[in-house]
Amino acid sequence: MLFAGCSALPVKEPSGPTTIAFGACSDQDREQPIWDAIVATEPDLFVFAGDNIYGDTEDMAVLRAKYGQLESVPGYQRLVGTCPVLAVYDDHDYGKNDGGREYPMRAESAKMCLDVFGVPEDDPRREHEGIYGATIMGDPGRRVQVILLDTRYFRDPIDRGTLNAEERREANVVGWYEPTDDTARTLLGETQWRWLEAELRKDAEVRLIVSTIQAVPWEKGMECWGNMPHERQRLFDLIGSTRAGGVLFLSGDVHFAEISRSEEGPYPLYDFTSSGLTQSPHPTWPAAVNRYRLPGMLHVGENFGLVRLDWDADETQVRMQACTVEGKVAFEQIVPLDRLRAAE
Repeated sequence: MLFAGCSALPVKEPSGPTTIAFGACSDQDREQPIWDAIVATEPDLFVFAGDNIYGDTEDMAVLRAKYGQLESVPGYQRLVGTCPVLAVYDDHDYGKNDGGREYPMRAESAKMCLDVFGVPEDDPRREHEGIYGATIMGDPGRRVQVILLDTRYFRDPIDRGTLNAEERREANVVGWYEPTDDTARTLLGETQWRWLEAELRKDAEVRLIVSTIQAVPWEKGMECWGNMPHERQRLFDLIGSTRAGGVLFLSGDVHFAEISRSEEGPYPLYDFTSSGLTQSPHPTWPAAVNRYRLPGMLHVGENFGLVRLDWDADETQVRMQACTVEGKVAFEQIVPLDRLRAAE
């Protein structure tokens, strides 16, 4: 009942992020015009998905100086002034090409990454080894959970492939690695696995799992979750057992953009790869075998990724766009959010 002279208070509509930009593989020694195109999209968030610089050193002074080069880029400064930035490292900014837990400066590198990207001193990411962490943006009904995985700090060694050069060409394999059958090896480490399970049980409508290396494709011979098939399957199974809806993988590493899809999970699992903020691939890399790539979902050249969310549509849409250095859409995949749910 309303009393005389009173009016109903306006109902606050739920709000949530509509544009999340991300990218990977940014060489601090190259020109970086792409930041202006990213800023022009007016993102609510930018996610660095690894190889944010090319450090490749055990000297922390050298690593810090290379981060300083990134911080001094005017376009990147404009981005930082426009929206929040979240970041995880991959191998080159971790400090060692294809490196894992054997890297002797891993603790120092992890702290530096958190420091450079302004992670507060009381943030949970500083309370454990590695740099994994998560955040939820938006109101109920429009919540986006961003899960940042650390695929380096705890990772056991991976196996070099046994194919010779001719056999690799015939198989259209461009990398150096092959899947292991050693199920004792880990990619994330048990502590991070337990943390991930707890995060997936939290309430959110969309979940962006930032993996740095590709989670769905595995046949190229490059670094990927498929180098440890048991860990890849564990990831897919965990999404099912926690009934975590709305999962979309964001990855980098390979120096081109593509979208891959697997039917091995509780619902279709999409892996949106955007790689090459400044980097271009070897000509053979984009042509390498990938049975999971969706038709037409490939772009070679400097690029960044956009995840656009249309909350106001009759059916919420997830729009994945790979964008060029000029800001043009190179390819687009639209998925109704309801399809990213397990059947009841």
